[in-house]
Amino acid sequence: RLGRIVAGLTAGAALGLAGCLTQTLARNRLATPELLGVNDGATAAVLLSVTLSATGSFGAWWAGPIGALVAVIVVTTVSGGLGQRGYRVLVVGLAMSALASAITQVVLSRRSLSSASSLYVWTSGSLNGRSYSVAVPVLIGLAVLVPVSLAVARHLGVLRFDDATASSLGSAPGRVRALALLLAVALAGLAVGICGPVGFVALASPVIASRLAGPLRVPLVGSMLTGAVLVVAADTLGRIVLDGTELPVGIVTTVLGGPFLLWVLLGRSAATRV
Repeated sequence: RLGRIVAGLTAGAALGLAGCLTQTLARNRLATPELLGVNDGATAAVLLSVTLSATGSFGAWWAGPIGALVAVIVVTTVSGGLGQRGYRVLVVGLAMSALASAITQVVLSRRSLSSASSLYVWTSGSLNGRSYSVAVPVLIGLAVLVPVSLAVARHLGVLRFDDATASSLGSAPGRVRALALLLAVALAGLAVGICGPVGFVALASPVIASRLAGPLRVPLVGSMLTGAVLVVAADTLGRIVLDGTELPVGIVTTVLGGPFLLWVLLGRSAATRV
């Protein structure tokens, strides 16, 4: 199972880093790739590429980043950018997710029963059958994207303030935001190309990492490590929790992520009252 574990580690690291970038850009803990429509857009693109492949059950992994890029272009264009419009971005992102989910359902409905069943499991988020062949592209992507993300980490910390403050401190908010958004889209698209849209990992990883690292820095590396551990742990739990039945990793993270999301929302409400 080492190949599957490596695939889970790389996908989790990419999701954790993408979630940290989007949360920092939108100044909102709920602004994760799945809530911005990125994951569903990447999923729809991968499944659309299935129609062009007459031999395989799955589409090309590189269709994920392309679909993610198209989704985020639509969301940012309609919402007017990330900037100060965090909640508006979330609303438009939910609409984009609904549209991409509808495209996914149309593609599944046009497949044979056996093919649709395997694809449906993948759309829930699954590492079943994943190995080095799908982990290597994400490893290459991380080797390129992580150093760039670390290079803009100082500017990301400044972006947690308003644009005027960031500009006065020597940062260019527009360029930094565009670069960080492209990095997040590429990372989330690569992760979806491996294991499908695994939910709540991009939400939980930066929150947990920020609690461990403190509020003075953007926890990019911590989010990567936390995401990698969460995906592998959820995949292992899905394999052993039910005897003779394997739960997809996306279902496990969704079941565990619901209470975590409630905790985040209640924490925000308490902080607002104080």
